[in-house]
Amino acid sequence: MTGGKMAAATAARWAEGYPWKEKLAKYKGELSKGVWGYWELGAWKPLGISGRQRARLRKEVLLAGEDWAYDPPRGEMRTKRKGHKVDRIAAEKRANTVELMKKMPQMLLDYKKRRWDKKMKEEEAAAAKAT
Repeated sequence: MTGGKMAAATAARWAEGYPWKEKLAKYKGELSKGVWGYWELGAWKPLGISGRQRARLRKEVLLAGEDWAYDPPRGEMRTKRKGHKVDRIAAEKRANTVELMKKMPQMLLDYKKRRWDKKMKEEEAAAAKAT
């Protein structure tokens, strides 16, 4: 077949849509080996179908309402927080400051009492030393 005749034959076959059932039957063995390729006897073998053709076949199968069982299992969701650590720490520090400000009157009274006790001890020590 020449190029023009082959193109016409392909166009006639695709007139009713992409022949996904034929392609799926043809590449079923290759698709089950993996998405990108597979290891065979210690050597990496790429799939017999390109990534673009595989994606088109997958799209057509899904549009037809069929099930596509050749995708790899999905990994876990990302649990690590995004953003800058400094922003998160700043928010935690602000929350901590609010809690400490609630305790501030009692902390000041304790500080004044400690300072008063220290002053009294020093005066007593000075008086005992003088005698």
